[in-house]
Amino acid sequence: MRKLREAARLLAEGKQVPEVSKHLEISEQTHHRWRKQFGGLKANDAKRLKELAHENTRLKRIVADKELEIDALREVAKGNF
Repeated sequence: MRKLREAARLLAEGKQVPEVSKHLEISEQTHHRWRKQFGGLKANDAKRLKELAHENTRLKRIVADKELEIDALREVAKGNF
């Protein structure tokens, strides 16, 4: 978020995207991706989005573990152990 604010300031001063990207030590593609993803967000919103992404990853891992347990129990129930 800090780099995006800095980029917006530099762009408002009349610098071009390649110059801004070089100054911030990021690629132009990264700059455009960040603007697309975080452009309209405030710092709190971005933080919450990151927290939700971590929680989603944790929940997906839990579901995957449960699926493995279910598959193992099915194999045991079939007698293929």
